[in-house]
Amino acid sequence: MPPNPLLVLVSSPALGPQVWKSTGSELSSRGWRVTYAPRVATAPDTASDFVRALATSIPTDHDVVLVPHSNAGLYVPALAAQHLVVGSVFVDAGLPSRAGPMPLAPPDLYEFLRGLADADGRLPPWTEWWGKTEGEGLFPDAAVRRAVEAEQPQLPLSYFAGSVSGSPGWDDHRCAYLAFGDTYATEREQAAARGWPVRTVPGRHLHMLHDPAGVATAIIELLADCGITR
Repeated sequence: MPPNPLLVLVSSPALGPQVWKSTGSELSSRGWRVTYAPRVATAPDTASDFVRALATSIPTDHDVVLVPHSNAGLYVPALAAQHLVVGSVFVDAGLPSRAGPMPLAPPDLYEFLRGLADADGRLPPWTEWWGKTEGEGLFPDAAVRRAVEAEQPQLPLSYFAGSVSGSPGWDDHRCAYLAFGDTYATEREQAAARGWPVRTVPGRHLHMLHDPAGVATAIIELLADCGITR
């Protein structure tokens, strides 16, 4: 395994790189090379739009490890097809299919989102999808919440009506899974069934904002389990 790959921290299209900044700083302080997939300037209308925006921001001349969070996990096959991906650590993230296209939103989630869309078919920012109490618990303090919310796009409902492609051999590189609590228990079980290293850190979906040092440690341990070193 080539040493010292570039870790690419990828947030979902509903959020921006701010969710990763504190964890990225922790990883950098421990000697890892880190970059962040940038905030998409224009909210993507389709999965292809998001892939294009990500692909242009990831170096093509370095070995990279993708570290996707949430919905960004579904884009690993498309990114791996275009870059020198030597590993992927899914962090509380969706897992791509090995058997063709996968919907960006399950039917029950899509129906929930349809009820939130405005007259123009735009969704509110992600933190407004949930109740006030639920949203407040996602952040360690008000300042962090403001910084994250400043990067949120308003995605169109049509984005979630689409699908993203998978393929039988997309995970031919080293993969691992880090779950925050049990929200993604199904994906965690699927990862374990595939023989990947798996860890669970108690917490909620944006736990990296609450404990960046602990999340960085868990990522490094999973990388070591995959034989990936700096």
